Amino acid sequence: MTDQPILIWGAGAIGGTLGAYWARAGVPVLMVDIVAEHAKACSTKGLAISGPVESFTQIVPTVTPDQLTGTFDIIVLAVKAQATEDAARQLLPHLAPGGFVLSAQNGLNEIAISRIVGHERTMGCFVNFGADWLGPGEILFGNRGAVVVGEIDGTVRERTRAMHAKLQIFEPNAVLTDNIWGYLWGKLAYGAMLFATALTTDSMTVNFEDPRRFVAFDRLAREVMAAAAARGVTPVGFNGFDPASFAPGAPEAGARASIAALAEFNRHTAKTHTGIYRDLAVRKRKTEVDPQIGVIADLAAEAGVQAPAIRKLVALIHEVEDGKAPMAFETFARLIETAEAANHAHPL
Repeated sequence: MTDQPILIWGAGAIGGTLGAYWARAGVPVLMVDIVAEHAKACSTKGLAISGPVESFTQIVPTVTPDQLTGTFDIIVLAVKAQATEDAARQLLPHLAPGGFVLSAQNGLNEIAISRIVGHERTMGCFVNFGADWLGPGEILFGNRGAVVVGEIDGTVRERTRAMHAKLQIFEPNAVLTDNIWGYLWGKLAYGAMLFATALTTDSMTVNFEDPRRFVAFDRLAREVMAAAAARGVTPVGFNGFDPASFAPGAPEAGARASIAALAEFNRHTAKTHTGIYRDLAVRKRKTEVDPQIGVIADLAAEAGVQAPAIRKLVALIHEVEDGKAPMAFETFARLIETAEAANHAHPL
């Protein structure tokens, strides 16, 4: 590996925050973003990071994809899940022969990335810090959260340790793991619950505190955990989420305690709503629901696990996207109905 810049493909909430911290620490960074105004702002006046964690402005060289030249040993892919395959194909000519792509995204995007760039040239990453892209050159860093890195084959190599050290610049408590899939599947269960919170305009904490909604959150997490168990994955907990509490046959008390912990964790962040909420209510654009949540139902089906609540959640998010359902409790209530029926027909 050389001392060339880390290339960050996608300078939004996740990629932009990482890039600003690395650049401030003196790590060479080059970011790529499709929004020309954002690229110009980051390169000239600087990328402004704001929020309760820390506020600073850092110039980070940023270009649009058509302006990029050269090859890079480390490419951090930080685009929305639905843009993963297109972005991976675009960045492939810029990936050095001995280099790798790190997926700093939500979902199981390492699967799609590895199909395009190669299994050996793909590294897994789990991020749970809260951030929002507010506009060109502006990102809200709402709260710290878990950051984990690991090889998708479960090994720990020199390059993995080196990448871990780089991530510690941003998050001192970053974890090096030999079970990255466990973290990613754990995040899928939490992610399904977060998508459900976006069915209303309520904050994450208000959603998790509402006893009426518990059955839906519980069922969603249990369907993901059942699929993970059937596929031989051991999920790992983080930031109040306890996968074991939603394992097949686990008592309800543990699940209630875990969801209460999630309410408490999200109570202390300036990022009160999810990025999914922002996509639906603010930016008026499609969400990542298919590559993040829809894929879970398909993977569950392959393993012989029923996932009716997950499929209902995907359908409801699409209805909101298409303007066919409001962001309101009445929409969430339809998910509750499905969860209750599923618990009766297919208890987990």
